[in-house]
Amino acid sequence: MTRQMTGAKMVVQALKDQGVEVVFGYPGGAALPIYDEIFQQNEIQHVLVRHEQGAIHAAEGYARSTGKPGVVLVTSGPGATNTVTGLTDALLDSIPVVVLTAQVPTFLIGSDAFQEADTVGITRPCTKMNWLVKDTDMLPKRLHEAFHVATTGRPGPVLIDIPKDVQFATGTYTPPAKVVEASHYKPRVKGDPDAIQELVEAIETAEKPIFYTGGGVINSGSAASQLLRELTDATGFPLTSTLMGLGAYPASGKSWLGMLGMHGLYEANMAMHGCDLMINIGARFDDRITGRIDAFSPNSKKAHIDIDPSSINKVIPADIPIVGDVAHVLEDVLRIWKARGRKTNREALAKWWKKIEGWKAVNCLKFKNSEKTIKPQYAVQRLEALTKGMDRYITTEVGQHQMWAAQFLGFEDPNRWMTSGGLGTMGYGVPASIGVQMAHPDALVINVAGEASWLMNMQEMGTAIQYRLPVKQFILNNERLGMVRQWQDLLHGGRYSHSWSDALPDFVKLADAFGAKGIRCDNPDDLDEAIKEMLAYDGPVIFDCLVEKHENCFPMIPSGEPHNKMLLGDDKAEDAIQGAGAALV
Repeated sequence: MTRQMTGAKMVVQALKDQGVEVVFGYPGGAALPIYDEIFQQNEIQHVLVRHEQGAIHAAEGYARSTGKPGVVLVTSGPGATNTVTGLTDALLDSIPVVVLTAQVPTFLIGSDAFQEADTVGITRPCTKMNWLVKDTDMLPKRLHEAFHVATTGRPGPVLIDIPKDVQFATGTYTPPAKVVEASHYKPRVKGDPDAIQELVEAIETAEKPIFYTGGGVINSGSAASQLLRELTDATGFPLTSTLMGLGAYPASGKSWLGMLGMHGLYEANMAMHGCDLMINIGARFDDRITGRIDAFSPNSKKAHIDIDPSSINKVIPADIPIVGDVAHVLEDVLRIWKARGRKTNREALAKWWKKIEGWKAVNCLKFKNSEKTIKPQYAVQRLEALTKGMDRYITTEVGQHQMWAAQFLGFEDPNRWMTSGGLGTMGYGVPASIGVQMAHPDALVINVAGEASWLMNMQEMGTAIQYRLPVKQFILNNERLGMVRQWQDLLHGGRYSHSWSDALPDFVKLADAFGAKGIRCDNPDDLDEAIKEMLAYDGPVIFDCLVEKHENCFPMIPSGEPHNKMLLGDDKAEDAIQGAGAALV
């Protein structure tokens, strides 16, 4: 039913009708009518962040861990411009976020009014779609359309800019059903039957196949992950994943090769390089995955399943392109493959797995531990051992610690791993952990961080304290910009240009200042007990884990090199690389 109400009330009503339970935001003058309506209701909880960038990363964490859209509300001018980094992050990682920005009154737009910015113009390149609403009667349509666009097709961020006079004015509210029915945005979800048939035939005859999976599997929902597991286990094909796809297939699964790419596992990268059938499911051939494009998986037939038509053939040409939703396509692939007799080239597949087992024997993640200093790999290993099997969600900042977390933490289910992939946004992890904890108040939420990245949005610890969110901040503190220093080490002659800070805070005292618990550990013998202390505390914790300062993250594909030219951390592994490479040839 249509009703008369103010624009501000329309915003709150639309959020209720869309099933929104949590909004992350920060008020300001242009947004006050909406905030006044939020004050007068109890169905939607507003979380007051300390910075608008924190709001959108928190919304990303909420969205990624639930599959629901995250919602952000900020004021005009700097309130809106402070969301740009998070919008770009969400766009590159396909995270459904709805951002509501207030704007100066319509009659002041273009006059350089106080806290005015061309929000729609600024955010056009970093949103899936955005709107400036100048007519209150159009506001409900845009609000409902925003949720539809954000959550269907390839998910992503959308933004609605709402002038203050539109918030005050009265108009006619329209419920969501009518808007969605009339929407021109209707992504294709069913794959082409002929292409699916061709893929099934390739599956039946492939000698060295591999599933290459990405975040699109997780975005497609739990059904997609279940179908992927069924298809993988039934065919016996090996499977690897991008950073964003971790958890779609269980780390304990018999077909799991680990993450691939620049800091991926040796066996995953070698299998990608040597395969004869690559089945890309919901990944976009990011440059951190492909390495040198002209040498990427040079002898394979490539199938690419993706709901975003623009991703097909954008980077790597596809021999079997399939535009469609992952769940729908995998369902059809399984149905046709089963109907044709569940055939695979078993003899060739056994040989392929034997070769893969040889690559696994390299043990590419091994490192030289220390009795005096905590190695960062060891810290993450112990965190995994002591939290495995718990109701656990992991967020990260960006840098070496992020890669070590991806390498050493095992994920059995989707939506348990929240990290910034495409944009590589330092400062993502603290607010993302808050968004995850809001969505899962009784779960264990750990942000694996580096001290430099953690400091970028540390102010959000105030949010954690205010809302009694027991997030655990596990900081691998090497007193360096670790990944920057590693590249300077390998590529710039060890000239460490501005890759450390001489003024780091005392993180235990900082925790105390916020009202959180602070823990410091610098001795490997004390690490387990310190982690247990962190886990036992029922409030937020800042854990300062002092680790080896100049540890490098391996394996690593140097920039411009193919997958079979990896660097590993010790000489024996390097010898094994040469031998395995010769065996592949």
